Amino acid sequence: MADFPESHVVRVRADERDAKRIADHLLERFFEGEGAVGAFEAPDGSWIAEAHFPELPDKSAIAAAVAEIRSGAKPEYETLAAKDWIAASLEGLKIVRAGRFAIHGSHDRGKISPNETGIEIEAALAFGTGHHGTTLGCLRALTRLARTHRPARVLDVGTGTAVLAIAAARAFHAPVIATEIDRDSIPVARENVRANRAGAYVNILHTGSLSAPAIAQYARYDLIFANILLPVLKQLARPIAALAAPGATVILSGLMPHQALAALARYQALGLRFERAENIENWTTLTLRVP
Repeated sequence: MADFPESHVVRVRADERDAKRIADHLLERFFEGEGAVGAFEAPDGSWIAEAHFPELPDKSAIAAAVAEIRSGAKPEYETLAAKDWIAASLEGLKIVRAGRFAIHGSHDRGKISPNETGIEIEAALAFGTGHHGTTLGCLRALTRLARTHRPARVLDVGTGTAVLAIAAARAFHAPVIATEIDRDSIPVARENVRANRAGAYVNILHTGSLSAPAIAQYARYDLIFANILLPVLKQLARPIAALAAPGATVILSGLMPHQALAALARYQALGLRFERAENIENWTTLTLRVP
């Protein structure tokens, strides 16, 4: 396993309005508009602005940027030892089955039955091994969809390891555009696509925007996944709705149960209809339909 560097998380607690403003300000100040930054509601009802840095900027610069939005707010810092996380995630990593799909590591390759669609994903920095409730919820929603529909074009927003993109490609043999904002995840995703023989269908794009020409080329999409945090789900609601074909299925995850109604309301306001919600391990996956 590669020796990945540590990463750094900055969190600032504030009310909803200021948390969102702080997140936007950090995004513009330190990431030039593209980065792993967002604001979310904590289980206790408070709000947190959170930013992930591969290299931590000067703390005084971060504090000054936060103070420009909310005087007296104190940033909290956490260092994540990425190498230790990967090693820990491999311990006891078991096969995850969701309908026809079996997500497994190379050590379980021989345990997949002929009637299962095996997807080999090693634990890595890129998010999505199938062991998280959000990814599992999306795979279950995909399994239900495959019983009655055959999407011709698929969009996977925030692909991580590309497990959902690979699953869709294997299920439908349809072109899949998969976007990812995290640069370090791109080679992981592309290697997973290659290893799972999905390269003829899946195109991985490094972008945080849905206006890229390669995305517009295949619009409109019959199936859209967005397994990302609530602030980004809300931010991308309008472009996602615009990229969806009539009758399309939109599968949203990355939501804690208390956040699901906020996401649902945002998409219903754009005309999408609720079909199903599923809670797995304190995460909610929503399945919506475009009229």
